[in-house]
Amino acid sequence: MLDVTEFGKRGYLIEDFRLFHLRDSRAEELDFHYHEFDKIVFHLSGRVTYHLEGKRYFLKPYDILMVGHSLIHRPVIDPAEPYERMVLWMKEDYLGIRGGEDLRTCFRLSQERRVHLCRPRGEDRLRYRELFWRLKEAAETKGFGAALLAEACLVQLLVALNRDVLRGSDTEEGAYRFDPKMEEVTRFIGEHLSEELSIDRLAGAFYLSRYHLMHRFKEVYGITVHQYVRQKRLLRAAEEIRRGVPVLKAAAEAGFNDYSVFLRAFRETYGRSPREWK
Repeated sequence: MLDVTEFGKRGYLIEDFRLFHLRDSRAEELDFHYHEFDKIVFHLSGRVTYHLEGKRYFLKPYDILMVGHSLIHRPVIDPAEPYERMVLWMKEDYLGIRGGEDLRTCFRLSQERRVHLCRPRGEDRLRYRELFWRLKEAAETKGFGAALLAEACLVQLLVALNRDVLRGSDTEEGAYRFDPKMEEVTRFIGEHLSEELSIDRLAGAFYLSRYHLMHRFKEVYGITVHQYVRQKRLLRAAEEIRRGVPVLKAAAEAGFNDYSVFLRAFRETYGRSPREWK
């Protein structure tokens, strides 16, 4: 069910991680949504355009898409071709530091670079297929050490992905498209969440008319500027509360000047109060 922002949270993850191998013969219409967990999509076949935080990624077989928690996204699938992919869900706090290394580095770097696609080439394509398949088999195995084996396969996959992302291989031209001006707007929003972010202020800062800003933003992101700002503020506050920041301080630093408005919006979005979330 969609929340009051008209785009919603999809999927619930009880386990630390879960891998799906999916193949659809018919396209499912999906709204823009986000997850509270991190997600990796390993594209195998089909014609898919993945909308992710204002960029459109034109996926090819063996592409890897890193969708961090709270990022707004939506796949658009061509029903003429079956869509096959392996999708890995992982709790954000499950990854963390392992052996002195932060396995979430690939998500952090993709967010900083604002490019969430890794396109393996040559033999690396088959290497990733083998890593995903090995994880799938381990996750389906029962018996002695099953959970330990699956976790080992997951760590092996994430080490390989982090190494490739850290290497910073260039993504080939035409792999994605975006609107540079709207990306500037969202970067500005992210850097000024605690401040007043009215349409007038944003339009003035980027020398745009109110109408053009609102129309183009909705066209690119699938939601209004107001919806985007509010959801990013809620996500920021939720993350700070989880880290132990007092609720009132987290709300204020995320840009909510009226606590009653924050409380109502938080409950509507997360289904619980900020103190219960903590």
